Amino acid sequence: MLDRIRLYWKLHHSRDKAYYKALDGIFGVCPNNIELYKLALIHRSASLFLDDGTPINNERLEFLGDAVLESIVSDYLFIEFPEQNEGFLTKLRSRIVSRASLNKLAVRIGLDRHIITQGNYSSQQKNLYGDALEAMVGALYLDKGYDFTNRLIINHLLNRYIDLVDMTEQETDFKSRLIEWSQKNKRALSFDTVPSPLYTQKIPHFHTSVSIDGQPTGTGEGHSKKSSEQKAALSALIRLRETGEHGTAEHIEE
Repeated sequence: MLDRIRLYWKLHHSRDKAYYKALDGIFGVCPNNIELYKLALIHRSASLFLDDGTPINNERLEFLGDAVLESIVSDYLFIEFPEQNEGFLTKLRSRIVSRASLNKLAVRIGLDRHIITQGNYSSQQKNLYGDALEAMVGALYLDKGYDFTNRLIINHLLNRYIDLVDMTEQETDFKSRLIEWSQKNKRALSFDTVPSPLYTQKIPHFHTSVSIDGQPTGTGEGHSKKSSEQKAALSALIRLRETGEHGTAEHIEE
């Protein structure tokens, strides 16, 4: 209640009321130290300078926010996926905190409209959106502490804007990744899935062979056709990586 009263006064009487309004709209927060958040919005292209020549911009807050955000996302995924191993959690965290993901998130919450740059820099360098978001996380951490920032990022950003199901499917859908690669490189791709010798009505079991341009490239087995095809696709992707096929995705991960 006190925060809302204080925010009401700031929105109507403070010389920084535009900043308070933006932060309330984006994060639903009333800052204690507004100067931190103002600094988080200053890109290095619009740096201010002290008398000794020291630049004032959001790079230091970005450095801090990067570490805080990675910690919060790690905590979030550890709770959301109690049965997954370190490799899975690491890959999914990398997707969430990737520059592309943070750039999109910054635009979705409207942070991009408040970043201060020099000239037309914003039209040339899109990474500044994600950088500013990390700087904002750094400002939140310094202003409100880790526990507050953790709850805000999880409840106000991750739960609202990050689709874990979609990101998880992207991570494990090797068949789609192989199909995308074959289409991009104009290669003939085929999947041949048949019941394996282990197949029974009670315990289904399938075998899948993958061919590229008619050449066997990968195999897989599983208790469903989907599982069998995913394993075969992963086998093919690994072989393509090992043979150094031109155009193969650089980030194929087992």
